[in-house]
Amino acid sequence: MTVGKSARYALYAAMGLARAGPGGQVTSAEIAERYGIPTAVMAKVFQQLVRRGLAVGTRGPRGGYRLARKGSSITVLDVLDAFESARAPGSLGYDADGRLRRVFDEVDELVRCTFASIALDTLVGHRRAAGH
Repeated sequence: MTVGKSARYALYAAMGLARAGPGGQVTSAEIAERYGIPTAVMAKVFQQLVRRGLAVGTRGPRGGYRLARKGSSITVLDVLDAFESARAPGSLGYDADGRLRRVFDEVDELVRCTFASIALDTLVGHRRAAGH
């Protein structure tokens, strides 16, 4: 699995949303400024997060974006999958006995499992309240 520029920007956006907490919202301009990303690029990132059901946008002068569900239920993999595709089988080129391909496939699966195990709340350091 590769993590390109758009996916990294999406993680920055998702972290900003998670830091805002339940009901809190941020603007694409706030996140763009914080990370030195062009505002138009970050706006497109947020649009994709909305299309994928990870964020909800509110229009108007008090508008912004918020998480579509709890940060504890959205994983890093959810965000990355909205922007990156898995490596295509056979993308390593010729591999006579398939050993190298199997190694890369196994590594990809381990990376995906790791990303799937990290919730946004964990990524930004939010702790669940005792008894929940």
